[in-house]
Amino acid sequence: MKRLTLLTFSLLLSLTCTRLTAQPGAAQPGAAQPGAAQPGVAEYHIRQPNAITLHGEWWFLLDPAGLGVANQWYRDGIAQESRQDKVTVPHCFSTDPRYEFYTGTAWYRKTFAWKPAAGKRVILHFDGAYYKTNVWLNGQKVGEHEGGYTPFSFDVTDQLKDGNNLLVVAVNNDTWKTNTIPGIKDKGDINDGFVGWVNYGGIIRPVYLTIEPEVYAENVKIDPLPDLAKGSAVVKAKIRVRNASASATNPKIDFSVWQDKKPLALKWKTNEASIPAGQTAVIEAEAALTAAQTKLWDLDQPNLYELKTIIGGDTLASNFGIRKIEVSGTRILLNGKPVRVGGGNRVIDYPGLGSLEPDWLIEKDFKLMKEAGMEFQRLTHYTPSEYFYDLADRYGMLIITEAGNWQLTPKQMDNDSMRTKFRSQFREMAERDWNHPSVIAYSVGNEYGSTTASGQRWTKDMIAYARELDPTRLYTFASMLLNSLPEKPEDEASQYVDFVSTNTYGGHAKSLDHIHKLYPNKPVFISEWGTRSDGKGGEQGQAQHLTDVMAEIRKRPFVAGASWWTYNDYRSKLFGTNVNGFRPWGIVGPDRSPRLAYPVHQKEFSPVLIEKASFKTGGQGVHQLVLKVTSRGDFPSKTLRGYILKAGEASIVVPDLNPGESREIAIPIRGFDKQIHITVIKPTGFITIQTDIDLK
Repeated sequence: MKRLTLLTFSLLLSLTCTRLTAQPGAAQPGAAQPGAAQPGVAEYHIRQPNAITLHGEWWFLLDPAGLGVANQWYRDGIAQESRQDKVTVPHCFSTDPRYEFYTGTAWYRKTFAWKPAAGKRVILHFDGAYYKTNVWLNGQKVGEHEGGYTPFSFDVTDQLKDGNNLLVVAVNNDTWKTNTIPGIKDKGDINDGFVGWVNYGGIIRPVYLTIEPEVYAENVKIDPLPDLAKGSAVVKAKIRVRNASASATNPKIDFSVWQDKKPLALKWKTNEASIPAGQTAVIEAEAALTAAQTKLWDLDQPNLYELKTIIGGDTLASNFGIRKIEVSGTRILLNGKPVRVGGGNRVIDYPGLGSLEPDWLIEKDFKLMKEAGMEFQRLTHYTPSEYFYDLADRYGMLIITEAGNWQLTPKQMDNDSMRTKFRSQFREMAERDWNHPSVIAYSVGNEYGSTTASGQRWTKDMIAYARELDPTRLYTFASMLLNSLPEKPEDEASQYVDFVSTNTYGGHAKSLDHIHKLYPNKPVFISEWGTRSDGKGGEQGQAQHLTDVMAEIRKRPFVAGASWWTYNDYRSKLFGTNVNGFRPWGIVGPDRSPRLAYPVHQKEFSPVLIEKASFKTGGQGVHQLVLKVTSRGDFPSKTLRGYILKAGEASIVVPDLNPGESREIAIPIRGFDKQIHITVIKPTGFITIQTDIDLK
């Protein structure tokens, strides 16, 4: 990836924003939502509508001896077609029965026609390839990348030619090494040979070309700053502008902001500057929104805006939301109000797909998670496809994103090369996701030695580095050492975080009280908790464990969230994995079939309580049911606004309720049924709770 050449600009921006055509806006009840799964359709969301996809059929071959580069397999005519296979990209070779156990380098080759155009730059994009990638175009090396889940790109204008072009990509999934991130431990202990998930290899996400003018916007970072007292807001933007022309330029930048498909009349202040030939600069701009123009983003009213940045013939667009996230004592505040909701960890894994994430799967997972009450979570230890974040923005979800320090050892965390690799992957993650209002925090790792001097240095240094990139988010990491250790807060790295994240399995009451004693002025987020569906008591035991722990969480107001490990079952090579290759921690199975714990999770993590207050029979089969609807005051809790209660054919708007408030709702009932099914729907159209009420 190209690096900044103007050192006077400290903000690093990469090719992460998008050229959108759809207008933003919050979902309305009854509107189309994700969830219509189509397993036979492998479509992949690319946010650039002008992208030229390179999906589809590619030639594929393995390189078990690792001799491909030395023998110049990137040249045209070097490989016989009879010695290659045809695959469909995006592609995860680890799910093909022929290559399932292969670890090493795999080569992909594709020929495509091209007609060069004067005064244009052509950018080759990879949204993700696992893990080490080398790229050649027409026999010329165009670049390389390390990291399996973050996007990268190359300017290939000078390597393209008129006519047929040969793109060759070598991808190596030989991770689980002591010098990769994620990587295995370097202590030599037994069963340290694998990370907790599978190193699925291949070009696992979209690959495509975009055509840009010689002066164009590569990325924009949007920082909306609401004034909660006045109801107004200020929007700040930092635009990375690339001047790929042969002469200096002072580009004129225009902006337009849209909300609810309507343009807003804003006055922008911009510090436009001259950009030398072949260099890149960051230009800052700012505009004020009146109270009438300001609509806050939150879980149930996820109002979105779209900023279009226009430089000559180039338009770069990105959605954003206006919201304020902060910590006050033991509370995480969203727009000045405490957030206490639940979530779940989602591992990218699906039978037959591995780490591929076609749109239908992301939509299905999002809907199932949302309706299970999973609204505040660290999704997993690496970066999912961006489409999940798009849905989280559109329908309301709070996410902590995490880069891949999974149980690195002190020696690894002190290694300069490992630190450089982590910073690179973290930067690519943050720069892709920093305009998503759903992203409220970043994590600098999971379950590393946070009581060691190395772990403390890592936490302090990486959070400081990350804050330079994005000071608008909260920062944390997931600790496994807080349940009984340490004795003093300064002996553990959670002293450096905005809120404490703890992975706690068992003894929750004692552990949470210990953590609160250590850090009495910090919110506590349970980043992992749960039990396997094949453990004590089976699926019933898993569901009961969920209920039991929730009772302890509700007693402790300093707990801001709890994220179940895991939403779904996943494959692993780690010890303790079942002989079928899966770890059954999920409330849904590998194919997303709900377990007994799924409806229990939905009930326990709904902010709504439903009780029958009374039932009166009437003449001619017309009766009256009175329900008591309560907004939970303990956990989870949030203001109910715009919720809809459905009972039989009746559909009733629930009155606005603050946490702890109740209201009785009368519902006319016709007929002689012994039960009626009650469903409460969020303003975004998702179910939050459903139950059957006896009519007697």
